Amino acid sequence: MSQRGLGSQTIGAFLDELASDAATPGGGAVAGITAAAGAALISMVCNLTIGRDKYEDVEDEMRGYLDEAEAVRGTFLDLAEQDERAFEAVMAAFKMPKGDDREKAERSAAIQRAYEGAARVPIEVARRAVGLMPAATACTARGNVNAASDGLVAALALFAAAHSALANVDINAGELKDETVAGELRSETASFKASADELLRGAQAAFAERMS
Repeated sequence: MSQRGLGSQTIGAFLDELASDAATPGGGAVAGITAAAGAALISMVCNLTIGRDKYEDVEDEMRGYLDEAEAVRGTFLDLAEQDERAFEAVMAAFKMPKGDDREKAERSAAIQRAYEGAARVPIEVARRAVGLMPAATACTARGNVNAASDGLVAALALFAAAHSALANVDINAGELKDETVAGELRSETASFKASADELLRGAQAAFAERMS
């Protein structure tokens, strides 16, 4: 992971790290950053709506969505960094000694804990991204019509973030020996995927309506 937090990195510096042969950052970090971009776009639409006489009747609603988006935007960046650390923990566990049965058992347990941790972070990204999608739809439907496309892009970004994060859940859950935990993660994953799909259709319909 970069010695600087993601929030203080330039986009170019992050992309350089992403393109390198380093194991982190990877797709999980991209999911978090994409979700943060979706949240920022919701804020943009709200800020372009609040204070306009034409949208006075939805001003309070937009203020609520603005508060919601701003509250979670930084969290998404934090989760992106947590995702990096979680995968680094997996790599560290694999480097543990395995000279005797005790060391092998400790290493195996550490690997399993690390894989579960690496699944828990992206599922939180997905949970929060899906939870923010209704705000994107509402902004698309009732926010400043000139920013309706930005509202839809927000929904698309959150959708992509959710599905991207859930791919990381799937791959890490697949390494778990505890079928109860793995099954719970897979069940949550399926639920979030279905919700994201449905919510995106709603946002697309809202955009089409604004353009008609």
